[in-house]
Amino acid sequence: MTVRLRAHHLLCVLTYVGKGYNPDFVANLNRIAARLGNGEDVLIVEGPDDICAPLLEGGDGHCLTDRVRWRDRIAQAEVASALESEVVAGEKMTLGAAQLAQLRASYAAEQVRGACVGCQWKQLCASVAANGYRDTRLRARSSTPAEGGET
Repeated sequence: MTVRLRAHHLLCVLTYVGKGYNPDFVANLNRIAARLGNGEDVLIVEGPDDICAPLLEGGDGHCLTDRVRWRDRIAQAEVASALESEVVAGEKMTLGAAQLAQLRASYAAEQVRGACVGCQWKQLCASVAANGYRDTRLRARSSTPAEGGET
């Protein structure tokens, strides 16, 4: 399976510690973090994604605002720069241990926080990064050993 994420949610999952807008949102994001940690691919999408789903069901339209689309554009450029790869709608990527470490290092160095300007979660996320990402829900699996065994 594949997790559909809008670009700025690539930043949100870096610091996610189990807090969110409401219990349904938190339960959904817990499941998504587990799926990503188990190696499911990410499909970059424009507009609402798998994380937005509980908010859309509840009638919260903030996922559709110009401000959120602006966050996506900024995150898209910054994440692409940090990972040195394209981050555009329709692209698939993996948040493996190396990618997660690179994004978290860039986030801690404040290189990928442009999309966070004005976000209500900004201080919490900054605190999580400052504390070494302790208690985050997304834990990427290490790279799999080469197939074929020992030589």
